[in-house]
Amino acid sequence: MKPICINNYCFDRVHIWVQYDWLVPQFVELVIEVFYPKNRAANGLVMFSHGFLIGNDLLFYPKKVAGALLNDNPLFGINPSSYYNYSEAIVEKNWAMGFVTAAHMQSALIPWVDLGGNPRVGQEAYAAASYLIKYGATDEFYKIDEHNSSRSMHDREILNRTRFMKGNNVIFAGHSIGGAHAQAAATGFENLRKLGGKNFRPFNPVIYDREFIPAYSERMEKWKPEDRANPVGLLQLSPVDMKIPLIAPGMEPYRNILSRTGMPELMVVGQCDCATLESSNPPSWSPTAGIATQFTQLSSAESWASVARIEKGAHCGYLTEKSELCKQADNPSKCKLCPGVETYEPNGAETAFTIDMFRRFIRLYPDTGGFPGTFEEWKQSDFMQWLNNPSPDGRISLVPFADGQYIDFAR
Repeated sequence: MKPICINNYCFDRVHIWVQYDWLVPQFVELVIEVFYPKNRAANGLVMFSHGFLIGNDLLFYPKKVAGALLNDNPLFGINPSSYYNYSEAIVEKNWAMGFVTAAHMQSALIPWVDLGGNPRVGQEAYAAASYLIKYGATDEFYKIDEHNSSRSMHDREILNRTRFMKGNNVIFAGHSIGGAHAQAAATGFENLRKLGGKNFRPFNPVIYDREFIPAYSERMEKWKPEDRANPVGLLQLSPVDMKIPLIAPGMEPYRNILSRTGMPELMVVGQCDCATLESSNPPSWSPTAGIATQFTQLSSAESWASVARIEKGAHCGYLTEKSELCKQADNPSKCKLCPGVETYEPNGAETAFTIDMFRRFIRLYPDTGGFPGTFEEWKQSDFMQWLNNPSPDGRISLVPFADGQYIDFAR
């Protein structure tokens, strides 16, 4: 499709096949949506992982075959930015924001549901971010790739129309299971390769055109480092992890790496959010000492991780539009954390807070640079001074921790 441009920003969609590792015949089809500045000079990229899979159904492959004959694709009906359109937060600093989902078979028995805890989805987010950095908003990457430089279709001039990034700095973010998947993506390429090899999910991806006779890219290890995503921050909205034998090993190894990574990391959880505080394995956070949580696994003497708690916050208040699937997580008949309390609804006060939080988080970064300070400077940053208040934006309230502060740090 041609990009849709309004004022100084454009919107585009990209569809690609990704082979997770060049030596393993396992593929996934991705749909990426991206908002980027019209001047094609984005200072950074926020890569957002969705909180529930909206990919293929049981008829996906018959639809795929029919679509090839009718010039249609079942992925055209998928909009991963629909529930998380925080794009107004990126305008001030001239950033871009991408969203990714997949026709992804978590299990052969239930192919339309992502149960969480699968590092493959974090690998997809990293691959999508790197694709946007190297090629920009285009489906015709194979005409740009150096791998095809000797072929007649090669045309590097396409980059002048498609590339929109000035650098390769990426804030990985996500909601619910997407928040945990973002943890994996935020560890970076080398760690995704190392840990993927250990948990039987090797990662050295090749990008394919989504046609029956595909063109393809060079494998990612041969890309220039500046063409691969460079994680500079992590924002998690009520992250949900899972451990399911064979299917989902969980993100603990990735959190162990993040606990020693010197970059801004923030986890936000709702006071009344059963999905992240009770159903998640492990829970994201707990007031009880000695309980293993995602936050304790992010802890170390070198950790930059932090957490804030939203009073009356549930699982779906971050969303920019209602989702019946997400709504099930906040069903009062199942969630008993805050009986009788009216929690935030999508596209309301908590959504406005989330947009403001993204905007202020992005302000931490100089143009095309990572956060330039130390851990103490992160703690004392304007962002943290704003967040460490009873009501940072005047709309929602935060729950204080035992020390009376509204932010807790993992060290």
